[in-house]
Order: sequence, then C-alpha cells, then structure tokens
Amino acid sequence: MTLTGMTFAQTKKPKADSAAKKPAMTAAAKPAKPATTAAGPTKKDGTADMRFKANKDAAAAKPATTHVKKDGTPDKRYKENKPATTPKKS
Repeated sequence: MTLTGMTFAQTKKPKADSAAKKPAMTAAAKPAKPATTAAGPTKKDGTADMRFKANKDAAAAKPATTHVKKDGTPDKRYKENKPATTPKKS
C-alpha cells in the first residue's frame, strides 16, 4: 500500500496548458516604433537621440491639444484632433 501512494506522488502534470496560453513573442511580432522626424541627431533605429538639446526642445514643444488620452496621444473623438478629410463627390 505504501508503495502505491508514493508512485502517485512522483508523477508530474503536463504543463502544455500554460504554454498554450502565452504566445511567444518573435522579432516580427513586436510592434515597431514609428519613424519620426527629429530636429537633431538620430539613433540607429531612426528615433530621436534625446542626449542632444535640439531633440529635447522639439519634444517639449509638442502641439497643444485640449483633448488627449492617458498615454498622451490625441483623442480622435474630437473634431480638432481628427485629420482633415476631402469632400465626397456626388
């Protein structure tokens, strides 16, 4: 009887369920940073190098929008943040 109880205690449960829930991030699946025009020098990936004063000043002088989301991007629900559209032809 004791030997049977020890056998059950030594078996491991398969971990296939936890691996199926977490998809692996690959280099192709990672979101890319948008290319921005920098006022000064840029890094290899094209983003502004914030060690330089010209890039710091450009980042501080962002256009003032009254309606922004928590992450700082313009809220597109408001007219002043929507891009200008061309009139439709009838």
